[in-house]
Amino acid sequence: MRNGVTIGQAAAYVGVTVKTVRHYHKLGLVEEPERDGSGYRRYGSAELLRLVQVRTLATAGVPLAEIGPLLDVDAEQFAVAVTDVGRRLTERIADLIARRDTLHRLADGDRALLPDRACAILDRMPGLGFSPAYVAAQREALVLARALVPEGFDGFLTQLEHGLDDPGYVDLTKRGWEAETWEPDDPRIEELATAMADHYLANPALLGDPASLEAWANAAGQYRLINNHRGDQAPISARLTALTESRLRAAGVRIPRR
Repeated sequence: MRNGVTIGQAAAYVGVTVKTVRHYHKLGLVEEPERDGSGYRRYGSAELLRLVQVRTLATAGVPLAEIGPLLDVDAEQFAVAVTDVGRRLTERIADLIARRDTLHRLADGDRALLPDRACAILDRMPGLGFSPAYVAAQREALVLARALVPEGFDGFLTQLEHGLDDPGYVDLTKRGWEAETWEPDDPRIEELATAMADHYLANPALLGDPASLEAWANAAGQYRLINNHRGDQAPISARLTALTESRLRAAGVRIPRR
């Protein structure tokens, strides 16, 4: 009768499950020992050593498909292979850390989708008298802008920062949102569009820097998607924006058509 331990004992000694040992057998990582006179497979020191080696490499992050060849190479090749596995693990760790950070940001609302600078802009709006509905619309517009026109996003944030520092812009913008309560043919809509365009032209920083304007001018399709977002929910604001843009184009400002 052959000396050794049962598969259950071998698994317990090595620190894995019986199912794992059988999986190693199936992959050819560890040869199945012969059965003894009682019909049981008995694991000797050689099999236990191989199980420990496989388990250690697997626990270290070496893919099971690579363990077999790795155990059959010389010391120099083994060191090279382990270094490569270490590099891949480092990359995986960095990816997992990034995913964890995203989860943390998700728990903090906007910060999963927007950078801190954009969140700071949104955080300022309620204190300036903007309604929750307006802030929600701006949040969605920022998320879309970042995804669809990333090269123009920083410039867009700069425009918003200038705008929130400008009492005239803040007042006109709030009036524009309040215009949703007006009738569609209210003459104040045209008057407000003219006032907005005039304010932009008198304060060029509100229009963005040349690089930002160029980025948005080259992204007409994306601009339409962003600008038309919520248009069905805020038709007066959408019309007001279109009228304002029309006046700005007439003054020579490069703005994509909606």
